[in-house]
Amino acid sequence: MPETFGKRQRQNVKQRKAAAREERRVARAQRKSDREAGLIEAGSPIQANEPLDDDLPTPEAEESEDEGVPTR
Repeated sequence: MPETFGKRQRQNVKQRKAAAREERRVARAQRKSDREAGLIEAGSPIQANEPLDDDLPTPEAEESEDEGVPTR
């Protein structure tokens, strides 16, 4: 049964989503002001993940393998 089944549940979900939006808005505004003040660097704080240790070829290996193969 979904959490949005009844009227109260729908209202509660709307309130939770509105609160989450407001928290994200406040956090965004804080980051913007921190960037303007020079406290944090501009750009994404998310770093790229390291490649997994499975047997999948890396993009560099795929490019070197495809050099001799004509493309359409």
